[in-house]
Amino acid sequence: MDTLQHILTNPAYHDYLAILKGARNGFVYGVKVRFPHAVVMSILFGRGDWQTRLQNIYRATRQHAFNLAKFVTLYKTFLLIQRKANGGKERSSDTFIAGLLGGYVVFGDRNAVNEQIVLYVVSRVISSFLPRAGTSASPKSTTGSTVKPIPPDSRYFTAFAALSWGAVMWLFRHRGETIQPGMFNSMTYLYRDSETWTNLRTLLWHNK
Repeated sequence: MDTLQHILTNPAYHDYLAILKGARNGFVYGVKVRFPHAVVMSILFGRGDWQTRLQNIYRATRQHAFNLAKFVTLYKTFLLIQRKANGGKERSSDTFIAGLLGGYVVFGDRNAVNEQIVLYVVSRVISSFLPRAGTSASPKSTTGSTVKPIPPDSRYFTAFAALSWGAVMWLFRHRGETIQPGMFNSMTYLYRDSETWTNLRTLLWHNK
């Protein structure tokens, strides 16, 4: 046990153990995020019997968890390789290159889970360009471990929200085939299914 504790606390092994823990955290976070989402979506929009739905929940949760674990592993590995190649110093471009390669390998395969994750990331990247509250421009971070997120300026966020909803509602009505399937199903439930009912039961209690 003393030998193991020595390895765990030895700075010489820190970067390698950080890759291992990153994989662990990626897997756990993937399960926490995907499982409840998959359960809700299966209840609301799932097709087939419950055995089929449970299999779909398991597959989606497993894929999300393993993909996050693989991405964190590759990202940290690519960062370490670049840092060692640069004499132990991290360059500004290293994170982009590591994310680029990891994203290509793990999330480049187009499927439902990857598409949802990528669209989630894209929305955050786009919104990051909104000016932050209390600043004239987006602040430049120097150390990732000490930076604290600053919410967007409320004026710009209001315009951003209005344009986003205006655009997605237009797309839903006129170019629905371009909307991500999960969001399309949600919007169908909210805006189209609410247009039809046959009695009090399908008006207030059951959708159909």
